[in-house]
Amino acid sequence: MSMIHRKSHLYAGLDQEENHGMTLTGRIIRDAWVFGILSEGDGFAGRSAGDLQNLFEAVHKAWQPYGQLPSRLPPELAARHARIHAEAVTSARRQGWDPELGDDD
Repeated sequence: MSMIHRKSHLYAGLDQEENHGMTLTGRIIRDAWVFGILSEGDGFAGRSAGDLQNLFEAVHKAWQPYGQLPSRLPPELAARHARIHAEAVTSARRQGWDPELGDDD
């Protein structure tokens, strides 16, 4: 679940995501870094739900030539994808994220 503040209706940012950014929204933001849609490190804080929808659509479009599969990315993008997502997993685990689903998940 993304962290849209109800009062302001703005996204809190990747660093405020539950599960330390290991969410669908977090993945979309990191993929936007891979494709250069966002500058690497831009956590998208302060943007609206409409902005998030536009980002989702842009990232989906960027993935289309590769069938949505990292294995089909050209070498430079594949390396960038692997690095960005590996760093995210390492960071999330360091902060206590556990990739195993619990009984309530």
